[in-house]
Amino acid sequence: MAREHVVRVGPVPPWVPARQWLGDDRFAPDPEPGWWTGVLDPDGAADVAARLRGLGAGGHAVAVQIRPSLKRPVLRAGRTRDARRRRDTTPGFTRPGCRLDEEGRWSLTPEALALAIGRQIASALPDRATVLDAGCGAGGNAIGFARAGLRVIAVERDPGRVADARHNVGVYGVQASVQVTLGDATEAIATTSAQAVFVDPPWGEYDHRRCGLDDLGPLRAWLDAAAARGLPLWAKVPPSFDPATVPGAVPAAWFGRANGDRHRLKCVTIAVTGR
Repeated sequence: MAREHVVRVGPVPPWVPARQWLGDDRFAPDPEPGWWTGVLDPDGAADVAARLRGLGAGGHAVAVQIRPSLKRPVLRAGRTRDARRRRDTTPGFTRPGCRLDEEGRWSLTPEALALAIGRQIASALPDRATVLDAGCGAGGNAIGFARAGLRVIAVERDPGRVADARHNVGVYGVQASVQVTLGDATEAIATTSAQAVFVDPPWGEYDHRRCGLDDLGPLRAWLDAAAARGLPLWAKVPPSFDPATVPGAVPAAWFGRANGDRHRLKCVTIAVTGR
């Protein structure tokens, strides 16, 4: 019979569905706020340790405590399984013929998540409201917003990505709802006629354990520009982002949909509706 291990994980932010992230229904809230405890077999404990290794959420590094400790071969096997699972990931675009440059390949919001985020934003706005997608890249989020029933003004400063976004909007047949233009995101927010703003700032080489507002380049300027116009803003940020660095931000966690990443926290959105 396999030896059982007590696994404690924390801190897990209250807005992150803990059991989904931990990947095991045997976890339960610990007496210490933000911590979760489960009794797992060696492989289950190794899988949790591998998936959360070096990560953080909500601005705090996450610790995985396992007692008794796992043997090194068991830990290595868990990391191997995790690496294999990562190959099965939620796709960016599912329709053939879409175009992406190298940055777009790793920064694109997976199609299913872009649609879900779009629906969440649409539910908070009037019917057929217009959203400014400031820094739209290859158009993944703009397409998701349009499919969720929103009108979209998509702005991108890179001419190549503007061309890609226009092409991809055509592939998805949402040209009537999405206007893609070349321009500066901050200027676009300051002058837009849209009722809301969405931004996906460049993450760069962010800290996977903890990061905040000043680590995401233009995000502060975009927040200030939206606040000056009295516009609600949604931002897509890394899982390790600390929402407390943005006063009034309401975070939401987004997981993958494929078997390989359904327990992986892919991104966080923060909603800032009254600044």
